[in-house]
Amino acid sequence: MKKIGIIGAGFVSQACATLFMQAGYQVMLSNSRDKSTLFSVATRLNCQIGSQEEAIKFADIILVAIPFINYTHLPTELLRGKIVLDATNYYPERDGYLEPLDKYEITTSELMAKHLNKSKVVKVFNAILAKDVVKDAKPNDQSDRRAIPIAGNDLATKQTVINLLENIGYDYVDVGALSNSWRFERAKPAYCIPLNRQQLNDVIAQTTREFEVPHNSWQTNNQQR
Repeated sequence: MKKIGIIGAGFVSQACATLFMQAGYQVMLSNSRDKSTLFSVATRLNCQIGSQEEAIKFADIILVAIPFINYTHLPTELLRGKIVLDATNYYPERDGYLEPLDKYEITTSELMAKHLNKSKVVKVFNAILAKDVVKDAKPNDQSDRRAIPIAGNDLATKQTVINLLENIGYDYVDVGALSNSWRFERAKPAYCIPLNRQQLNDVIAQTTREFEVPHNSWQTNNQQR
């Protein structure tokens, strides 16, 4: 699978598109507006652009990097059978307060998987800052790589995503099913902090459901490392 479609054209999407292309993947970027609005981005990144529908049809792996609240707008039928990389994060101030998430009854990726019930959803790329995506990748050096946390319900699908991570220059930590993805959601200790595999394993093992780090502290902690 050497083609990746991307839904969302923000900083994380653009950074991932750059890294994917550097690793030899073909990329099509899309947003919720007319694809002509992506012309300058496509020129700068040298990637393909398309409508959301065109990006979905383009590839079997689809990266979704949009405001979390918009997940319900994703086309369930068009995404049937696709591997969906869920890079969304729940920010209540932006998305509105959602009781099932605030009460820890479900995870963001489980909600997306319920909506995309014909797709294979993997939580990944949500716990890294856009500015670090390209910078921290070590495609030609497998020693002490930064680890990316992932979660998913299908082992074969997760292996495909693990292969992708290794190809673009990252190690990984598999936290298990989507129900465990809260361990690296927004405001958890592992969120957007550069850690190698052992460090990430240790942090995730110590993470509790109710505890959250101070808002935006991951920006400061990231800069200190």
